[in-house]
Amino acid sequence: MSSFRTRLAEASRCRSSQLILACDYDLKQYDVADILETINAVSPYICAVKLNFHLLLPLGSEELSSITKTAHDNGLQTVADIKLNDIGNTNRMTADNLWNEGFDAVIVNPMMGLDGLKILSEYAHSKGKGVIMLCHMSAPEALQAYELEIVTPAGAKKCLYQLFLDWALDSGVDSIVVGATFPDIIGECAEYMRRDIHQPRPYIMSPGVGAQGGDAAAALSAGSDYLIVGRTILYADDPAAAALQLCRPVG
Repeated sequence: MSSFRTRLAEASRCRSSQLILACDYDLKQYDVADILETINAVSPYICAVKLNFHLLLPLGSEELSSITKTAHDNGLQTVADIKLNDIGNTNRMTADNLWNEGFDAVIVNPMMGLDGLKILSEYAHSKGKGVIMLCHMSAPEALQAYELEIVTPAGAKKCLYQLFLDWALDSGVDSIVVGATFPDIIGECAEYMRRDIHQPRPYIMSPGVGAQGGDAAAALSAGSDYLIVGRTILYADDPAAAALQLCRPVG
């Protein structure tokens, strides 16, 4: 099996799109049929589908597998957004359950530590799967945590997201998440990775376009490789048209 990175890049090239659909409907108003309909409708304009915790928890394995199968039938990759963060054995068993339901990658919290990230990345890659690591989130509250100043064991001062970026490079994760609402941070991360000797460098995935105020063109210009977009597409009068407009941003 080819790697998650390779499959994602191929899906992106085929569609000339850097969009990942955050198909995070409110299940009080929508059901699995709505999710499948939306994936089929927007599939020509996206390269992957992301499902969040609030979908993964109430849906059963059969329903989740139907979603990942529909995405795969359309040539798309699938991402489980659970911010995984636990001991190694729990991380591995959780990942196995996700792979069994058809997911191609999992989003993780770097607070598991560098060693935990390395172990999970190596295990995922042995299965042809991917690991996407939080680096700096899109919500305003990210400033309260990801930009905390820390002191490394060597005595250097840096922000927490900068430490996470180092860990991403050292652990071999496939991608990092940096919010589109912070284009300066995207640019800083992209420039830092260009100077690093690690190859291949992680992709930068940026949520927060539209509903949270992030600008697609600004994020891509700053260095994002992929945009994670949900409500702007999901709740548009014509989701396919909204996805088409975003996958080819003006500017």
